[in-house]
Amino acid sequence: MSGLFAFTRHTRCSQAGPLLIAFIAVAVGLCAIKPASAQSWWEGIQGFGSPNYNDKSRNEPRPAVKPDPLNDLRPDDLPWRSDEMAEQIQGAIAKYEKIASRGGWPVIPGNRMMRPGDDEDRVPLLRRRLAATGDMPGSQVSSDYQFDSTLEAAVVRFQERNGLRPTGRVDQSTLAALNVTADERVNQLRRNYDRIVQLLRQQVEDRYVLVNVPAFQLEAVERFQVQQRHRVIVGRENRETPELHAMIKGLNFFPYWKVPDSVAQLDVIPRLQKEPDYILKEQIRVLQNDFNGPELDPSSIDWTQASASKIKFRQDPGPQNALGLIRIDMQNPEGVYMHDTPMKPLFQQRLRAFSAGCVRVQDVFKLAEWIVRYEPGWENPGRVEATLQQGQALDLTLTRPVPVYFSYITAWAEANGTVHFRPDIYKRDNRSEQSIIDPDAPPVPAQGFAP
Repeated sequence: MSGLFAFTRHTRCSQAGPLLIAFIAVAVGLCAIKPASAQSWWEGIQGFGSPNYNDKSRNEPRPAVKPDPLNDLRPDDLPWRSDEMAEQIQGAIAKYEKIASRGGWPVIPGNRMMRPGDDEDRVPLLRRRLAATGDMPGSQVSSDYQFDSTLEAAVVRFQERNGLRPTGRVDQSTLAALNVTADERVNQLRRNYDRIVQLLRQQVEDRYVLVNVPAFQLEAVERFQVQQRHRVIVGRENRETPELHAMIKGLNFFPYWKVPDSVAQLDVIPRLQKEPDYILKEQIRVLQNDFNGPELDPSSIDWTQASASKIKFRQDPGPQNALGLIRIDMQNPEGVYMHDTPMKPLFQQRLRAFSAGCVRVQDVFKLAEWIVRYEPGWENPGRVEATLQQGQALDLTLTRPVPVYFSYITAWAEANGTVHFRPDIYKRDNRSEQSIIDPDAPPVPAQGFAP
């Protein structure tokens, strides 16, 4: 551990926080970070024993995970990286192969939205399509043209299985997923079975973190059971979050963010040409030549002539920082990592590909508590929150590094037989398909320059 620090390498993580969030943060008092007595000075902090590593039974009763109000996190504690998951995907392959051998399901023509209350000739086809995959009981299939409440419930079930907003309406994104053929789904399941097998080729560790990028969620696993699940934000198109295996070696409390040159030249400097006071609002310092150089007066710089080769930008620690209050250090050749974020509203989106490659974690303080629970001096719950309340930058080096996997799993099956699919956001499934976009999603806050 060390004291105040000026950490953060020049990495690929280079998008930035929306002004709206920054303005709100400034309004609640970012300029003075100090401990709180009755309540923490930040909002939303959520918060464990020593494990018996000789007891590795997979047959213990699996406690139910608390239901998720948005219903986009997996419901039980079975890890993706498990023999049981591989077996369940094999069962799903057999199920979909049988559907394909019988001719698959009907294509829903046109691109016009269907919604409850509509009366149109595509409704019987929609019923048959949903019945083919069990989203609608076969006994409820009819030739009725009315889009009734029973059909609406079946559409919601389908949308939840496919990572779409459960509106009950057949919008463009839902129609695109409905019209993926049975043969394509079989191939997708086979590819993901292979991915699970690859994850199992080396011995499964007692503790590890796995991020499933296209599912936009993270699971912290201990003794073959998921202890925590978190929503995550991953890399947007053309700034993909890579697949990798690394080790979590430390936590950085109140990190600085050193703005990469590409972001500085393409985003920050043009912004400052139009809005010179932006740099003060975001608490970004201007440095000469390198990140350890002398600080410059922003008002003395002609931003129309400025170059990122000669000046650097470094954002001060605090809630306004693009990395939030905690950075999870996991050295890897790709230069990506996990971290907090001030852009909390983005976690309420279903498709969360907004970053520049790094992974932003919802309730990251709770994950940090899980990571450090066996570290000397950090065993007691609440130590992470207490450290944050002190308001002092701190590097914690782990004595027991935790493995982390960034994976790409777009199809799986749960223990109850439910088969799930997710959009192939980076087109890694080697299948050309229409981009699945949700036109009914609420507006996304304007993106600035966060990792």
